[in-house]
Amino acid sequence: MSRDLDLDLALATARRAVEAASAASLAHFRRGVRVEVKPDRTPVTAADRDAEAAVVATVRAAFPSHAILGEETGAHAGDAATRWIVDPIDGTRGFTRGGSFWGPLVALEHEGRVVAGAMAMPALGEAYWAARGRGAWMARDGGEPTRLQVSGIADWAESSLSFGEFRGVFASERERAVLDLCRTAAQARCYGDLAGAAMVLTGRAEAWVEAGVQVWDIAPLLVLAEEAGGRFTDLSGKATAASGNCLLSNGRVHDHVLRVLAGAGPA
Repeated sequence: MSRDLDLDLALATARRAVEAASAASLAHFRRGVRVEVKPDRTPVTAADRDAEAAVVATVRAAFPSHAILGEETGAHAGDAATRWIVDPIDGTRGFTRGGSFWGPLVALEHEGRVVAGAMAMPALGEAYWAARGRGAWMARDGGEPTRLQVSGIADWAESSLSFGEFRGVFASERERAVLDLCRTAAQARCYGDLAGAAMVLTGRAEAWVEAGVQVWDIAPLLVLAEEAGGRFTDLSGKATAASGNCLLSNGRVHDHVLRVLAGAGPA
């Protein structure tokens, strides 16, 4: 890793960024929002824009030369080797309907590798953050941070499986394999969006499958998973957030899930 990147400052900035986005979005959440529809038919609100502006301002204050990629505002010029990847509100549809499973996602990618990241679920008062070699942490309602640790379950029959974007996960090319995983796990749940990932990070589930999304929907989860003792890859087994799909697991069931998704079945 380049010596000129202050990783401790990056970690603190990622955490502050999701806290700022949380405050901006909660202000709208509590008074109601007007929903617009983007060209891709996904919803967007003033809260998304305000939350992204809060993240950009926080990042620019700490790292004015870094590049930024935001879901709502696109690419912001900066150092090509270092960029922040921002989803101001993951789960906007749930946000607009008064749900709890939504929040900001912020990642720092340095020289092609995600090195720090954070996420939050403001309606639940939860924030999560991690950086390479610094561990993964969470705090509730601004309380004392606790270190994240994935579960130790290795038997798929005892495992809990969670999903993100249902239509993407159950795409025709993997529908049968995903149904097989559901039938053979102890339980399968679709919490949606970042809440499903949080279930694995906190040891309450063993695997989370996501597909049909963008890099900003999953980027910080890579470092959060690995620093919590788990594993993050795309559905082909590559450790990247750029594929628009992912498997986040406790590591112990990871290869089993990949084999089933590949059509090979259990070992």
